[in-house]
Amino acid sequence: MIWEAILLALREIRRNVLRSSLTILGIVIGVAAVITMVTLGKGATLQVTSDIAKLGSNMLQVRPGQGFRGPGGTRSTSPPLDPKDAEAIANEISGVVAVAPTASQNLQAIFGNENWSTTVTGTNNAYFQVRNWPLKAGRKFTDAELSAGASVCILGSTVCQELFGGQDPLGALIRLRKLSCKVIGVLESKGQSSFGMDQDDVVLVPLRTFQRRIAGCQDISAIFLSVKEGFSTEKVRLEIERLMRERRRIQPGSEDDFHVRDMQELVSTLTGTTRLLTALLAAVAAVSLLVGGVGIMNIMLVSATERTREIGIRLAIGAREREVLIQFLVEAVVLSLLGGLAGIAFGLGTAAFGSRLLHVPFVFDPAITLIAFLFSGAVGILFGFFPARRAASLNPIDALRHE
Repeated sequence: MIWEAILLALREIRRNVLRSSLTILGIVIGVAAVITMVTLGKGATLQVTSDIAKLGSNMLQVRPGQGFRGPGGTRSTSPPLDPKDAEAIANEISGVVAVAPTASQNLQAIFGNENWSTTVTGTNNAYFQVRNWPLKAGRKFTDAELSAGASVCILGSTVCQELFGGQDPLGALIRLRKLSCKVIGVLESKGQSSFGMDQDDVVLVPLRTFQRRIAGCQDISAIFLSVKEGFSTEKVRLEIERLMRERRRIQPGSEDDFHVRDMQELVSTLTGTTRLLTALLAAVAAVSLLVGGVGIMNIMLVSATERTREIGIRLAIGAREREVLIQFLVEAVVLSLLGGLAGIAFGLGTAAFGSRLLHVPFVFDPAITLIAFLFSGAVGILFGFFPARRAASLNPIDALRHE
């Protein structure tokens, strides 16, 4: 019975190919839009998570001030951090595996006739572990270089490319303001972050070198630290806040003049935002499925009117109302499902193109594809029932008299 109804439905669709194609266009667009939005949203979420992971492994950041104030915000007047703060965190906070105090300035890096404006950061070897940043070539700083403040540096891949092109930079001397530094290493490329920042546009020098030869003071601008696997970053963050309040002599009830940023919290916030936007866009796209359903209802009503005599003949020779109802309902569902299949193919193709255009991963989600296909079938049932019911309830005598 159902199989015969499907064959009859396919025959009617072939008889009016153009009309059937235009009818299912709303379903095609709706399904394609939903799949495209969800796929791109999941790709964006994965990209954000990956970019944050590149910043460091289980990383926390301690900075002076109360955090980001936004455009137009007042400049922080909080006192800078002290290198002894980093030592205290390393010695007194359990669960911390590496602590890297840093200080940075934007300077011109010069080699021969080439120059490049970049960020020069003074730090120690723990920085490579905290940031999960291996070397592509060369070596890290030695203990003697760190303690003596030697004139050595490690280049990010962007700086290396801009200054040296295809040449080997190891052993070469570059100038940072009045400081002449020997290049001892090159960092692996990390690319741009989700915030549009080129992470490879950096030159690393020993912290003591930076303090003595560039900054002229002992201040540090940030402390990067990595938490052991299995330890709660939230618990470590609270312990650091307690320690820093003690060291900076902040009275109970007074606001902190520093902030500790948990990168896992940042991941949760950004991924939560992208998921919410994806859901909203998918919901808006799903509205076109309802529009497609109205189109199917309209064309099925027209079809029932055109085939009134056919329905009357079937009822007169013994067909039951239920059989006529099933025939028209199956025809509506077949139209919807064909639109769903075409929409899935079009949606996946659009999502793949969009992923390449936006430089985000293509994430195929079988669940949303199946849901979109089933939802298209449900639209056919919902909007096809009324025309099918109307056709089945025709009086055979009136139907046979219909011109």
